[in-house]
Amino acid sequence: MQAIVKYARGAGHVEIRQVEEPHPGPGQVQVQVHITGVCGSDLHIYHDEIAIAIKPPVIMGHEFSGVITELGSSVEGLSIGDRVTCETTARSCGVCLQCRTGHYNMCADRDVLGYAFDGCFARYCVVNQHQVHLLPANVDFAAGALTEPLACCVHAVLELTTISAGDLVVLTGPGPIGLLCLQLVKAAGGYAIMCGTTQDAARLALARQLGADQTVDLGAQNIHELVFGLTANQGADVFLECAGAPPAARLGLDLTRRGGQYTQIGLFSGPFELSFDRIAYKELRVTGSLGQRWTSWHKALALMEQGKVDPKTLISHVLPITEWREAFRLFESREGLKIALTPVD
Repeated sequence: MQAIVKYARGAGHVEIRQVEEPHPGPGQVQVQVHITGVCGSDLHIYHDEIAIAIKPPVIMGHEFSGVITELGSSVEGLSIGDRVTCETTARSCGVCLQCRTGHYNMCADRDVLGYAFDGCFARYCVVNQHQVHLLPANVDFAAGALTEPLACCVHAVLELTTISAGDLVVLTGPGPIGLLCLQLVKAAGGYAIMCGTTQDAARLALARQLGADQTVDLGAQNIHELVFGLTANQGADVFLECAGAPPAARLGLDLTRRGGQYTQIGLFSGPFELSFDRIAYKELRVTGSLGQRWTSWHKALALMEQGKVDPKTLISHVLPITEWREAFRLFESREGLKIALTPVD
């Protein structure tokens, strides 16, 4: 089968290769991949600029859905033909504080699908049975493939941040993650203001379609005047930074009210200057978010089943994996929104 392989460390070193079809060992299942999502971290793997362990040669990709086609020995509760999506944590140590308390996404010795274990940019993928989640009957493969980024957003917005009905929530970065977070804010009852730049016009328009109460072009509108005007000069209850942009982080410390919440979801490309003392002066509750755990996946699938979140609306391009270079280019140039790939034989 053909697969997108990161074959060595360093920038680049990615190509389509012919590889053997994998078969499951004990406690594993083989999944025939139907569709996969391209994640920003796939670009970080390509450029070799991510802190999560990469162990080449490795088949890339970690957002996918498909059908179980083979069961390893001792697998229980799963059947050939099941429609599934799969968690990204392929291995964690199981003994550290984080693992023992269910926060295995924070295990320092964690290995991730598509980074250290062969991933889903191929026709078949083998995963451990504990990684597998069944897709609800009304969730198709395209939406199911985006369960992973949705679960990341659930972890950030609903598990690490407290949003109550009527809270004013400002979000920066109207990309796939920001637009998924927007839908979760609305599901939680928040008043959502999505911010972007002038080049985000189409994404801001989609944000309005997905329920944003207001959208702001930061290059043309005064976000401070809007937020403080809506809150009797108090500021936002919650700020969700989804862009990984230093100006957005600074904006968050300005806009969040005293005693408010700031959650960092986007990843920055490097160090930058920030007036960190504002966190103390305003008694902000600041948290970061990384990945997801079982509870995040469970809630993400429930929200899709209930029709409260629809990630499929974010897919702008579907290409075969043989056109991965174009997919990566579209992602980096921001010409597309969510790029999906399909396997080839």
